[in-house]
Amino acid sequence: MRDSVLVEWHGAWLEITLNRPEKLNSLNKAMHLALRDALQQAHDQAARAVLITGAGRGFCAGQDLGDRRPGAADWPPDLQQTLTDYFNPNIKLITSLPAPVICAVNGVAAGAGASIALACDIVLAAESARFIQSFSKIGLVPDAGSSWILPRRIGMARAMGLALTATPVSAADAMAWGLIWKCYEDAALLPAAQALADQLASGPMAALAATKMLMQSAATTEFATHLELEARTQKLCATSPDYTEGVQAFLDKRAPRFTGQ
Repeated sequence: MRDSVLVEWHGAWLEITLNRPEKLNSLNKAMHLALRDALQQAHDQAARAVLITGAGRGFCAGQDLGDRRPGAADWPPDLQQTLTDYFNPNIKLITSLPAPVICAVNGVAAGAGASIALACDIVLAAESARFIQSFSKIGLVPDAGSSWILPRRIGMARAMGLALTATPVSAADAMAWGLIWKCYEDAALLPAAQALADQLASGPMAALAATKMLMQSAATTEFATHLELEARTQKLCATSPDYTEGVQAFLDKRAPRFTGQ
């Protein structure tokens, strides 16, 4: 049986590929658990960067609806349990990783598939990719974090428009709106994402992890309190060997050799 999630280490960083291309990488229970195992491996083995992408022509079409039948004995499904037991643990693993998490969206990212992509720290997309908040088309609300992320990233007007109408967003528009970072020609996407993972994995890991923490805290922290948190965090970073190396490399006019300490 083919693995539904592929895991490949590239030295210090981990590449995770959603691998049900015939289903546009939509998620069933086994795939949820396989993704959780891969993300947990990144935590446990202290990956210095993580790249998540999809096999085939889609990134992820969200939850696999193939085994759901209205009128069946088990209808309606308990979607709170589905989110609590499967989607949300994976979203929390992505957002709690100290290392940078890159998403390379190689095709459609729909429903909770878009939520997984947008939970990552840096989102890159192929020019052919589309982001679709498809929940309203089947009578649901945005979930797996989308209703929290969208208004914070692109503002209430666009967030409401996307959520209520399920209008697809092109990669170019997603980049222009600030929903993602960059888009690339399709063939250039994965090499660019892998090069970025290489770059980040060789960076000052304590500072990168602290940057993630500060950015995440900013959404719910009052400004004066956040300034104090910045100052405390900067003090800690200044005691790290990587800060010493960074300053010395600057003075020596050479590339720094960070150890991640």
